[in-house]
Amino acid sequence: MNLLFSGNDYVFDGIMTCLLSIYKRTESKEPIIAYVLTMDVSRIKPEYVPISEDKLNYLDGIAKNYNPGNRIVGIDVTDIYEREFGGSPNEGCYCSPYTLLRLFIDMIPDIPDKILYLDADIMFNRDITLLYDIDVTDYEYAAARDHYGKYLINRNYINAGVLLFNLKKCKETGLFEKSRELIKTKKLVFADQSAIYRSTLRKKMLPQRFNDQKFLHKHTIVRHFSKRLFWLPYPHTANIKQWHVSKVHSVFHYEQFDDILYEYIYLRRKYDYESEHSAVKAK
Repeated sequence: MNLLFSGNDYVFDGIMTCLLSIYKRTESKEPIIAYVLTMDVSRIKPEYVPISEDKLNYLDGIAKNYNPGNRIVGIDVTDIYEREFGGSPNEGCYCSPYTLLRLFIDMIPDIPDKILYLDADIMFNRDITLLYDIDVTDYEYAAARDHYGKYLINRNYINAGVLLFNLKKCKETGLFEKSRELIKTKKLVFADQSAIYRSTLRKKMLPQRFNDQKFLHKHTIVRHFSKRLFWLPYPHTANIKQWHVSKVHSVFHYEQFDDILYEYIYLRRKYDYESEHSAVKAK
């Protein structure tokens, strides 16, 4: 199984918790390869630096503890980004320029034909094979509706946080080429998500349980911790991520992920401890 993440150093906690949820909820012994696209665009913001090799190696160690065949593969796409999108109208998009990196996968050698893109703020509540094994032979990708976009934009407006790509079909239709052209020439409200939606010829619509952006049900397969609207005690938005463990309990009252999150806390503290001691030794 092939996964795709993208982001800067900030996504470390998200990728760790997401991967742990996959490893703990999946019965299949098939190796999982997670590709992580990253880049250095600190010219835009100081925090826009690549996820460090040290952190990727730590994630790789966690992956191999669950299955020796698992791998984490970091890919720096700084050169591609600067060539394609440097100075583009969407460089200051609503999330970060790292959300645009998935639009390069047709340009990267060795990316497999079937690959599941995941935002870092995602947790699997059930076995990943329920999603990954969906047949997308005749489609560019499979995706679920955007919780708010399906009301405000179009009934079939997709959320790009969970995308099961058929890369071979995408190359045939030019999905990514068309998307990149839109990013280069038009300012889009939701940047890459809108570019993919506008460039799509054939998509497979998935039930909301494959990318639930607001609720967690027993049948939910993927819980996406995206920014959401709360009505009480007054209308407001909040951007609570799964690694904000105390808020996951106090605001959402979730206990379903406790086994994952407690292991995350242990592994995160272990990483910090080892990093601090390595720095002391280096001095």
